[in-house]
Amino acid sequence: MSRAEQPSRRIVLAAAVAAATVGAVGPPAAAAPARGTRAPGRLVDNRAWTSYGDWREGGAHGARAVPGARPGLVIAAPAGTTDYTDPHTGRTATWEYATWTSPVHRLAVPATEAIASWNAHTPAGTWLQVELTGTYSDGTDTPWYVMGRWASGDQDIRRTSVDDQTDGRSTIWTDTFSIDDAASGLRLVSYRLRLTLYRTPGSRITPTVWRLGAMGSDIPDRFTVPASAPGLARELNVPRYSQEIHAGQYPEYDNGGEAWCSPTSSQMIIEYWGRRPTAEQLAWVDPAYTDPQVCLAARSTYDYQYAGCGNWPFNAAYAATYKDLQGVVTRLGSLTDLETLIAAGIPAITSQSFLKTELTGAGYGTSGHLMTVIGFTADGDVIANDPASPGDDAVRRIYKRSEWENIWLRTKRYNASGKVVSGTGGVCYLYFPAHPSPRQRKALAAVGIR
Repeated sequence: MSRAEQPSRRIVLAAAVAAATVGAVGPPAAAAPARGTRAPGRLVDNRAWTSYGDWREGGAHGARAVPGARPGLVIAAPAGTTDYTDPHTGRTATWEYATWTSPVHRLAVPATEAIASWNAHTPAGTWLQVELTGTYSDGTDTPWYVMGRWASGDQDIRRTSVDDQTDGRSTIWTDTFSIDDAASGLRLVSYRLRLTLYRTPGSRITPTVWRLGAMGSDIPDRFTVPASAPGLARELNVPRYSQEIHAGQYPEYDNGGEAWCSPTSSQMIIEYWGRRPTAEQLAWVDPAYTDPQVCLAARSTYDYQYAGCGNWPFNAAYAATYKDLQGVVTRLGSLTDLETLIAAGIPAITSQSFLKTELTGAGYGTSGHLMTVIGFTADGDVIANDPASPGDDAVRRIYKRSEWENIWLRTKRYNASGKVVSGTGGVCYLYFPAHPSPRQRKALAAVGIR
């Protein structure tokens, strides 16, 4: 069953299909304003640090920018050591660390919500932490909030979000910064990100971070969203995987496959781009299981605090562990945006919630579910790989354009009990090459991503 919803616009994404009738360390650095990207008329602002010049703009304490085909940030000479007690294992270990703090980014869209994304390599003996601080529209500042403690593996720390972070005006809900009372007019007008890199003391290994950024948004409360006009008929050849065939497998990861819509969707697009895990990475999976890479995706995205695989940035970060892939979390404004991406060969993972009666042909209702949009019919309807299908051969679905657009873009809805609950307001994961083609780059820029 799907887990309860959080009291913010984002819904909790344990994302199991409901029954068919149910719906640490281092000082901040002084910084100067930085540029952002925003398509005209949008309610979303994306900013990412990816280039050698970007990394050199920030304030480094023990970290160093490295040039090359894929510039990044590494530990050069540690700034110090610190102890970290893992709340999920109880183990305390000492780590060397280095920090990098971004310049101030002034949001083109004063935001009610913000979500960070990062792409990194964390070999055994390393991990990282991402934090955010910002300034409110009344001139006061937020605390430093932890947006995630992450490693691609789980041998050193348990990757985790951090609960109970609030100053009474904003709160971190798993992976999302949210203004507590958007109706008050209070907004986040700027932010900085702080990256802390950790490694085993005395070693020469280091994490490498290639991309760090955040998406700020101010999506108005709305129960309905008009459908956009169809503009593209195309379908991408994306692998099809069902989460349902994994029901009961590895229940330590959110009760098994029935709740694995997010990692299942992530794995589909990772493989669309021609990347697959190695035999060594899959060696722990029971060889009797079909599609063992989905089990790996679930383990690799599992948030030990959230107790689920639906942490949005953790999914994007997992995708970027594969060679020359990037992953970001953003919001899009319409199916026209998705058409722009599909036309350039870029599929997308979307988050939505709905009653059984609100999406014709789904056959279920859910308080949170991820699907992969792979194309559009000649009539403009959505072609989706829906992991909530009984088998891989049933994953490809066609959903009505107007219904899909509404359940994806709205921020308010009524659940099966008639209670007003939240919707995601167009949340989307985008995975794409580290070096996009000119056409792909143009399409990404059109939806605010660089």
